[in-house]
Formats: sequence, structure tokens, C-alpha cells
Amino acid sequence: MIQVRGVRKSFGKNEVLRGVGFDVKKGGVVVILGPSGSGKTTLLRCINFLENADDGEMTIGDLSVRFKHATKKEILRVRRRTAMVFQSYNLFNNKNAIENVMEGLVTARKIPVAEAYETAKRQLDKVGLSGKYDAYPSQLSGGQQQRVAIARAVSLNPEVILFDEPTSALDPELVGEVLAVMRAVAREGITMLVVTHEMSFAHDIADHVLFMDGGLVVEEGTPREIFTRPKEPRTRQFLDRILLKYDYSI
Repeated sequence: MIQVRGVRKSFGKNEVLRGVGFDVKKGGVVVILGPSGSGKTTLLRCINFLENADDGEMTIGDLSVRFKHATKKEILRVRRRTAMVFQSYNLFNNKNAIENVMEGLVTARKIPVAEAYETAKRQLDKVGLSGKYDAYPSQLSGGQQQRVAIARAVSLNPEVILFDEPTSALDPELVGEVLAVMRAVAREGITMLVVTHEMSFAHDIADHVLFMDGGLVVEEGTPREIFTRPKEPRTRQFLDRILLKYDYSI
């Protein structure tokens, strides 16, 4: 179980997060929706301590931390329980696919190289890249690079994977291959917190949906509740626009 309470974050006078809180059950898939500037990405970055929140607290399993007062040891413990998949892949350009997956295992987790190599191979096989072990990012399509990034995240065996709009940088024809891998990850029972505009993915895979706007969770519920019976006018307005834009049938 993950519990997030009262997260606040400002950049100067701009208050980006205004007391955000939610729960994620173990093995659950929570999708965060909302317009640009609503605080979605900042929230993920605060959870993984890539940004320092001004206030709030979080519990992951038996680990509880207050964001503002977290020690280096507590931050390291959080990062060992989480992994993040970025929209821009964040691969090392001077390392091939298998080396990119191995890096965190060897450097951060201190796993022996031979064991890390076998783990990396296994995860690349799972995402359909068994023939690309030696390929460098420049030799891979955007979809393949993102699949390497997902393999890297899963290889760390985290308690939760944070996905920050993982398909937004992809050409439309490559989106499907990445979503297929994410669906496979969800079926393995890995807890996932996903910022996305992919409505079909949110509807089919999520256990719970959060709609954010203006640094707040405006509404939350099951996919059916959010997509077919939203209570808040702002949620309805957003969905009307986004579903029309992407021409999805929910």
C-alpha cells in the first residue's frame, strides 16, 4: 500500500501542488489525468525525490517519510523501492541496451555483473528486444528505447513504478508497442502510478483514476465512474476535449 498525504510544492510564487493526497493498493494501477500544468509530473518527481516537496508525507509499505524533512538515508530507501520511466527515455547514449538495463543493478543495487547481465537479458526478452542486446539508443526507434527504459525499471524489482507520460514523445504508430508492454507489466501485479493521456489504456488497465487540475485532485474513482459518470464539471470538460481530440471510444 502507498499512501500520499498533503503534498505541497511551489516554484517561487507559483504553487504547483496544493495538498495532494491519494492511496494506491499493492499491485494496483492508478492513472493520473489532467491538463498540462496541473501538477502531475511534479507529483511523480516529488514521490521519487527528484523534486523536493515543501510539505506532505508518504508511506510505502513499512516506510514512512515526511517530504520536507527526509534524510539522505530515507531518500535512498524510497528510491530503492521505486523506479521511474520518463517520457524522454533517459538512456545512456554511450551504453547499449543490455548495459543500460544493467547499470542500476550493478551501480545502485551492487548486484554482481554476471547476475545483472542475466537479469537484463531476461527483462529485455520480456519486452520483445531479445535481438537488440548490443544496440545503442541511436540504433533503436523511440518505442524500442522506451521498452529498454521499462525493462530497466522492472529489473530493479521495485514496489512501484512511476510512469511520466511514457508515450508522449513517440510517433503515433509506436505508441501501441509501448502500451502493450505496460499492459504486460500490469498483469504481473507490479504497482504502477501512470501519468498519461492514453484514455484507452486508462480505461482498460487502471484500477483507479485521479483527475488533477490546478495542483489539486479534483475527482477520483474507478475508470467507469470517471469516464462515464464524472461528478465534477471540470472533469467533464477535460474529458469532452481530450476524448474528442484523440477520437477514443470509451
